[in-house]
Amino acid sequence: MSTVKKKISIFTPCYNEEENVELLVSAVAEQFKKLPQYDYEHVFIDNHSSDHTVNILRKIIETDKHVKVIVNARNFGHIRSPFHGFIQCKGDAVITLVADFQDPPEMIPKFLAKWEEGYRIVVAVKKQSKENPLMFAIRGFYYNMLAKMSDSGEKPVKNFTGFGLYDQKFISVIRTLDDPYPYFRGMITELGFDRYEMEYEQPKRFRGKTKNNFFTLYDMAMLGFTNHSKLPLRLSAFIGFFTAIISFLTALVYFIYKLIDWQNFQVGIAPMVIGIFFFSSVQLFFIGVIGEYIGAIQTQIKKRPLVIEDERINFD
Repeated sequence: MSTVKKKISIFTPCYNEEENVELLVSAVAEQFKKLPQYDYEHVFIDNHSSDHTVNILRKIIETDKHVKVIVNARNFGHIRSPFHGFIQCKGDAVITLVADFQDPPEMIPKFLAKWEEGYRIVVAVKKQSKENPLMFAIRGFYYNMLAKMSDSGEKPVKNFTGFGLYDQKFISVIRTLDDPYPYFRGMITELGFDRYEMEYEQPKRFRGKTKNNFFTLYDMAMLGFTNHSKLPLRLSAFIGFFTAIISFLTALVYFIYKLIDWQNFQVGIAPMVIGIFFFSSVQLFFIGVIGEYIGAIQTQIKKRPLVIEDERINFD
């Protein structure tokens, strides 16, 4: 009597990855040759690439029916497009892999082994990385700061990029969330599923240049803060209160000193100029922080769709 194989979805978001997608499809297929007890699909979502990524995927599909592709009508950004593609996966479990091989396909069997032990989520945590040491250190500092500032009881997973395995029960829950700009990394801890944290060494990007830049990294960082913590808002109130007290006390000291030694004490304009510039910079900084929270609220209110699909290839 034959048994139905469990189906695993491998999910890869991509943008201008013509140098990597074919190799990644082959690498994933090699892993599943070692796992005959599973069936699999490899789902790509292309975020409106300007190179030949989609054409290469079309050619792959002609000979490999495991591959499926969603093509976006335009570039919907590095937050919305991956999340939309992720929740389209229908496998019993979904494993995310970026296209540049910084998520090693060799970890697929390890993820599945832990999943079979009963873990709904298996996340890969970077113990070490072959990326730029300065960037790795900055990321580590960010994760530590976010963990300390988090309002929730569960702290965010440090050095976690989203690489991991997710049970379909977890995915069915996040499909119900009405969030037009979701912070996926935070959902892992917020929703409370049993998870296993698996350490690995992140390799260098295999080919091509990273599509991340300062603005995408900043966007992700601020999304983490606005989703996990209200401390920046409260900090602005505390700093405003204490600087107001310091300003009042300083002004009082200057006033008394002037009364005592009216003829000789010259206040000058230097303290005034320094004070104005200092307090103006503090105000601008926290106006920016408040603006980030207002922007997050505006995004929620708009209720725009995550993406608009232009085409689905090889879906039933």
